Amino acid sequence: MASVGREERAARQRLQDYQAKQTVHSEQIGRRRRDNVIAAIVVVVVLAVATTAQVLYFEVGPGVPAPTPTASPTPTPTETAGNTGDVPSADIAEDRTWTGTMQLNDVSLGISLDGALAPQGVSSFIALAQQDFYTGKSCHRLTDGGFFVLQCGSVNGDGTGDPGFQFGPIENAPAEDFYPAGTIAFARQSGNAYSNSSQFFIVYEDTTIPSDEAGGYTIIGQVTSGLPELATAITDAGTADGGNDGSPAVATTIGAITLQ
Repeated sequence: MASVGREERAARQRLQDYQAKQTVHSEQIGRRRRDNVIAAIVVVVVLAVATTAQVLYFEVGPGVPAPTPTASPTPTPTETAGNTGDVPSADIAEDRTWTGTMQLNDVSLGISLDGALAPQGVSSFIALAQQDFYTGKSCHRLTDGGFFVLQCGSVNGDGTGDPGFQFGPIENAPAEDFYPAGTIAFARQSGNAYSNSSQFFIVYEDTTIPSDEAGGYTIIGQVTSGLPELATAITDAGTADGGNDGSPAVATTIGAITLQ
């Protein structure tokens, strides 16, 4: 009888050991499943952030050491086939540097435009400025979630409309997608190199903007003075709704633009 009792106890112990191992195994599987789910969620979030980062009209990351900008080829008759409307002549820029000022609210920005590296873009900006097109137009968009840009110059004040023309190709896009603080560049539709029009953006802190299938964004010049004042008066206040991408909390209007 004692022998039977020992065998029963041994059998019960083996069963308990087996059940304990099964429990540990089940917990390990559960942990692996949870880890896989978490990893999948992280991937989805990263992809979503990367996608959202490119959905600006110019549809505009922390900076990297500034590379030397490289110029895109000068437009040729075949390249301008995608232009629409009455695009200003690329000769207006005169293949030279233009200097002047741009007023945003009470902030006066010194600006310099490179008519040699971006002849079509600079010519279009000059033509619009000389027609006082920009005077009274708003800066409708501010981003501060890794991309630091203030976007201005839309016809309807909300990022829509054009002044009667759209042009390309992309000129003077930067190496390695780096846009240093002070960069002035044309906004465009995602994936469309011939959708430059009147909208432009000012980069107020070093920013990396990934190229899309059309390339980068046409840099026409830079802010040479006034960025600290712009930050204090406008960009430091962020967006109206407190998000990373929206209308500026400080309503911003373009005043006079002078160029020579």
